[in-house]
Amino acid sequence: MPTVKIRKLVTFVDETYSEMGQAINPATRRAAAVAVIENPYAGQFSQDLEDLMVIGEELGGILGEKCVAALGIQAADAQSYGKAAMVGENGELEHAAAILHPRLGKPLRAAVEKGAALVASSKKMGSLGQVLDVPLGHKDAAYVRSHFDGMEVRINDAPRANEIMVAVAVTDSGRPIPRVGGLTHEDAVGEDGLR
Repeated sequence: MPTVKIRKLVTFVDETYSEMGQAINPATRRAAAVAVIENPYAGQFSQDLEDLMVIGEELGGILGEKCVAALGIQAADAQSYGKAAMVGENGELEHAAAILHPRLGKPLRAAVEKGAALVASSKKMGSLGQVLDVPLGHKDAAYVRSHFDGMEVRINDAPRANEIMVAVAVTDSGRPIPRVGGLTHEDAVGEDGLR
């Protein structure tokens, strides 16, 4: 069983206090935690991507907990989440999928308490300093439109050719001043992952 080889961890916090001249109180807050890791399959094809699946499981908890800590909230107070990965040029897109999909979700859900809804995700190939968009959706009820969002992350020296940049984002709120209707956070039940 591999242990993830992390070159660096970076945490971002985005707080919005005003939008179009309208005060936002309390501020809307989003946090992203990003791990820059060694890609164990860089430069080679492998049918079996188990090592990346194990790494994804390790990172789900690490990055989810870092986001919750950065926001200074209890796990239950997290409202939305998302995940993304950018693979350096000596890897392939499927390496991002292997990290993000089979096992990362369970420890992330534990870090934010519950998490009945699917975790929004994105994958891309990239190079140094390229922007990675982390999509966001309500953690318990996918139909909560106010929480359809995203967060950009960028690290000037990542990913290198043999690396993968893995990001998790968590919020304690929806978008600033949402007004497109639909199910609200307060009315969401969160039993089926949809409503």
